Amino acid sequence: MRALVVGATSWGCTLAVQIDRAGAEAVVLCRDAAEAARLDADRENRRLLPGIVLPDALRFTDDPAAGGPVDAVVLAVPMQRLRENMAAVLALAGPLPPIVSAAKGLEMDSHLRGSQVIAQELARAGREAPVCVLSGPNIAREIALGQPSATVLAGADPGVLEPLRAMLMTPSFRVYTNDDVVGVELGGALKNVVGIGAGIGDALDAGANGRAAFLTRGLAEMARLGVAEGAQAITFAGLAGLGDLIATAVSPRSRNHFVGEQLGRGIPLAKILDGMVHVAEGVETTRAARTLARRAGVEMPIVEAMYRVLFEGQRPPDAIRDLMTRSAGDEIAPPPILPS
Repeated sequence: MRALVVGATSWGCTLAVQIDRAGAEAVVLCRDAAEAARLDADRENRRLLPGIVLPDALRFTDDPAAGGPVDAVVLAVPMQRLRENMAAVLALAGPLPPIVSAAKGLEMDSHLRGSQVIAQELARAGREAPVCVLSGPNIAREIALGQPSATVLAGADPGVLEPLRAMLMTPSFRVYTNDDVVGVELGGALKNVVGIGAGIGDALDAGANGRAAFLTRGLAEMARLGVAEGAQAITFAGLAGLGDLIATAVSPRSRNHFVGEQLGRGIPLAKILDGMVHVAEGVETTRAARTLARRAGVEMPIVEAMYRVLFEGQRPPDAIRDLMTRSAGDEIAPPPILPS
């Protein structure tokens, strides 16, 4: 197979390396000719993935049509730039191949998931293509180093998923399939919001008990909104839900956990984001998740708390106090519904 990986991000370069390891061919679409020439010469993404050798077989280009037809397109760009990067996909001639969204988050203005953004752009252009999503506990650098990892590839058609699985799977990177696109996408998006809160808790020394309680209740919120949006609850107990949440909440390489830690230490959000090389998707996802929850009438106290800390200036210790002093309830009781 031959894949076009859109985005020379840390995740895009990692997926290109993974495709090469699986015996397929990868072409990485860069922002411009200068970026493509630099990566081709250096064989290393020194800014985003330093120390990782990019195989000689990988090609870098600023022309989506370079080299002819492809069997798959993988979009590995930040969620807020997914829509604009669809232009490169739509520039491909002939019938479009399957498109894989590897972005995690919700679009800020529309509150749409990645697959919905892609479907919307395809419809506007009068084009068709199968749309799949890739999500899981996938710290890019660990996968690039060949450390054991697993992910979920979700889509409606097993006949489309199987060749894509073969294009990605190696002995160090297991790929599981799932037909719950909504659940896999929302798991990958919402865990970033909870990951910010986990970082806050660690900075404030909330302890192991506090972390366990926070992650468990965060997962319950993720599943609650997911089911309201049409997902299967069981998906959130898998790699795209619980698995990704654990990685985000404990990894020192987690961008969202880092944001939470810095917030817990009293550093303003703007200063934190200005100093980051990578994108912390959980920040804008918090806005979108809050809107989705309110629209669906689903109570999400952790999302509300993260919104107050991120955008209304609430002190993190006060947010913890508010969560801990909420009205008591049954753990497995039907979730409270906000008035519509």
